[in-house]
Amino acid sequence: MLSSRTRKRRLRDPERTRERLLQAGFREVHRSGFQSASIDAILAATNVTKGALYYHFESKEDLGHAIVEEVVAKLPRDRWLLPLQRSKDKDPINALIGIVRAIPARPEDVRGGCPLVNLAQEMSQLDEQFRKRLETIFRAWQEGIATALRRGQSQGTVRRDVVASETAGFLIALVEGYQVLAKNAQDPKVWNGGIGNIVGWLRSLRAPRQSRRGGRRLMSKGRVVKKRQ
Repeated sequence: MLSSRTRKRRLRDPERTRERLLQAGFREVHRSGFQSASIDAILAATNVTKGALYYHFESKEDLGHAIVEEVVAKLPRDRWLLPLQRSKDKDPINALIGIVRAIPARPEDVRGGCPLVNLAQEMSQLDEQFRKRLETIFRAWQEGIATALRRGQSQGTVRRDVVASETAGFLIALVEGYQVLAKNAQDPKVWNGGIGNIVGWLRSLRAPRQSRRGGRRLMSKGRVVKKRQ
């Protein structure tokens, strides 16, 4: 049990209080959607007064925008972009396959769906500020994958005919589409089946192996040339 002094100190810590409100707000929005999210439920979960909430956030919309920028944006960044950046010297196809396979598929994850897609479906037509913030996240996610694919092309591990930006967008659509299907079915098996299909498609992006033996074709500066006899 926390002492009353410790509780008071935590309540007086502005940064900690703001972070607690953000996390409680995220959970409430993920559970109920932004429009149905209850400020009272957020306050009850944090033991924070309404005055303290509006000290940090001017309105419910302001809280929602902060949730998108500071909590939701971290999901693709931590799950996709940072692992791709750490694997610069490795095959990006292997890195992407590992990322897809690591996406949580517990019943509670499937039940709630992807927070980013949930908000995009709910709020994009209703609030331009929400839409713009969500678009920024999608664009950064897509460009991060595209950058990894281009790196793979320069390394000779990704097919040269792959259009990196379009392929990255298609991968995001595959992942999010299967998550929507799994949420609707309320069945992790749907997502697990989707993983298999996505992994198979990712493998199809690999560059064909080039033999380096006599009489075989070699890759030289991005061009296919005949080895001299």
